[in-house]
Amino acid sequence: MKVAVLGAGAIGAYVGASLHRGGVEVHLIARNEHLRAMQANGVQVNSARGDFHATPNATDDPTEVGPVDYVFLGLKAHSYPSCEPLIKPLLGEHTAIVAGQNGIPWWYFHRLAGPYEGRRVNAVDPDGATTAVLAPERAIGCVVYPATVVESPGVIRHLEGTRFSLGEPSGEISERCTKLSDAMIAGGLKAPVEANLRDDIWIKLMGNVAFNPLSALTRATMAEICQNPPTRHLVAQMMEETLDIAARVGSTPDISIEKRLRGAENVGHHKTSMLQDLEAGKELELDAVVTAVVEIADIAGAEAPTLRAIHAATGLLAQTSTPRSA
Repeated sequence: MKVAVLGAGAIGAYVGASLHRGGVEVHLIARNEHLRAMQANGVQVNSARGDFHATPNATDDPTEVGPVDYVFLGLKAHSYPSCEPLIKPLLGEHTAIVAGQNGIPWWYFHRLAGPYEGRRVNAVDPDGATTAVLAPERAIGCVVYPATVVESPGVIRHLEGTRFSLGEPSGEISERCTKLSDAMIAGGLKAPVEANLRDDIWIKLMGNVAFNPLSALTRATMAEICQNPPTRHLVAQMMEETLDIAARVGSTPDISIEKRLRGAENVGHHKTSMLQDLEAGKELELDAVVTAVVEIADIAGAEAPTLRAIHAATGLLAQTSTPRSA
């Protein structure tokens, strides 16, 4: 098996190092000091579950890699439409694309039986620009649960979680999913193949759609948001509206709002990825995490007043926060 990780940052390098540890031919595609460190010294993963070191190939030139069996996308979702020059050399006839993204994926309505099958979510597939680069037929869904950070160039700190839920947009249990699952398990990860992956997407979204924008607006950690009664109530309202939207498009996540809140509070004083991006002067990952949910509310006829209000405020924040050049 040959796997390329396009965007080998905190999650991408962690996945790549784990797969390499399990015997897979892995090629990490990265840039800058992080790339140079991985080329010189490999990837060091530090974790309470046990530290390990891996030496997969690392490059900034996908043409050196050529076609692979799987591309794991570690890029932010808003960069997908512009990634064609990077991903095209990696694509063979049967290459699968595994997007380790937050939020609603561009393929969400692809092969979803029912009245919305084939609809485009413009927030994540603007005028079909993402689909033109990443054909939905290639997509394997992936819900990423682990938390990792780049501690220093080439060094990944694994904070919690090892689960990467996988699934076909069609719901079938395919050979390509089971093969990838086996490889990830061999590398020390949990990788269940789910027939109803969209339920997992909404379970994770219940947290992301609420905590990410609220943390960016308030600069508060997840624990602080949960321990402050007014914002805890606000999160519960957003989660309730999210579950209503999910049900209208055929998903029924099996988790209570209170359990989801307790799980978020137990994470502690963790800054969400959106707050980290804001503080680092990076573009906010708003489209996939919040805007797409509001768009699906429009498609399905859901009111979602709290989500719409927070979306409006965070949208203005994104406009007035100037991303620094990379």
